[in-house]
Amino acid sequence: MTLFHVIHGGALKVSSAPAWSDSTASADDQYLMSATSADAPGPAARYNDVVSEAAVRAAGLTKRYGSVRALDGLDLEVGAGEVHAFLGPNGAGKTTTIRILLGLLRKDGGEVSLLGADPWRDAVELHRRLAYVPGDVTLWPSLTGGEIIDLLGRLRGGINANRRKALTERFDLDTSKRARAYSRGNRQKVALIAALASEAELLLLDEPTAGLDPLMEATFRDCVIEDQHDGRTILLSSHLLSEAEALSDRVTIIRHGRTVATGTLADMRHLTRVSVEAELSAPAALDGMPGVHELTVTGAVVRCRVDRAALDEVVGHLHQAGIRSLTCRPPTLEELFLRHYSPERSSAGSQ
Repeated sequence: MTLFHVIHGGALKVSSAPAWSDSTASADDQYLMSATSADAPGPAARYNDVVSEAAVRAAGLTKRYGSVRALDGLDLEVGAGEVHAFLGPNGAGKTTTIRILLGLLRKDGGEVSLLGADPWRDAVELHRRLAYVPGDVTLWPSLTGGEIIDLLGRLRGGINANRRKALTERFDLDTSKRARAYSRGNRQKVALIAALASEAELLLLDEPTAGLDPLMEATFRDCVIEDQHDGRTILLSSHLLSEAEALSDRVTIIRHGRTVATGTLADMRHLTRVSVEAELSAPAALDGMPGVHELTVTGAVVRCRVDRAALDEVVGHLHQAGIRSLTCRPPTLEELFLRHYSPERSSAGSQ
């Protein structure tokens, strides 16, 4: 089979690729044809002009792979000009949804629209108006990073040269190196620079910080916040709740192909208790303290979940007891699902 590189707004066919089976090859072929056969457009309008309309809308979306139901009536709506986090554990259906939005997969049922058009029927026009970054980027090994960024820009009709230069410096990427010499993180930087420097109205980002170190994750967040202030529409698929909290206007959480929660971050603030684990020199009086939940004490080690508003007071109590080690972290999305959506916990809570 031929390997396709789908990075943002376009795809290219590369020969001498490894042979493996791919049930979506025909969809990839369609994406390749739409991206490379269209006349090169002028720079698209960078942002959405009609903010009252949804940039992405899906209702009752379904998709099956044989006997496996990947999407089971999923609902999703992304307002124009907002950053929308699309969250779920691995296998929840996030990537399948994005591939339908890109026109790589055809839905089995339900309704879906992207920038007011059908992503399957109107793929050619839509690919001129969006940029896409996957979580595992494959690049052309013999090309330099700079050549790849420029090539991807030409597939969409151009790139903002000044922003390209600024992003290259901010992500600390040596664009003179050939892609075969890049680490996974540097490959990710190439795709991010190409997308963020584009004039796309809509960014589809599927685990975009995979492979980045914490410093580059912070740089990515800064870039998204800048685009957010300018009104660019961004659909951010991630399993990291902390990333969604830092960037998103609204959040949709899915599980097993269904939407289980959607709303603003303020609506979901109750989902963001902090996990605290501390090794202390002496006992700390946390039992019954407001904002402290699921407290357990094993010897000198204290574990609990703490409401953000109570975190400073809890850490103060721990400090008075003498801290030998302290770890504070937001809950993972998997923990949130186990806590709020698992059948066992739901049934236990109703008893």
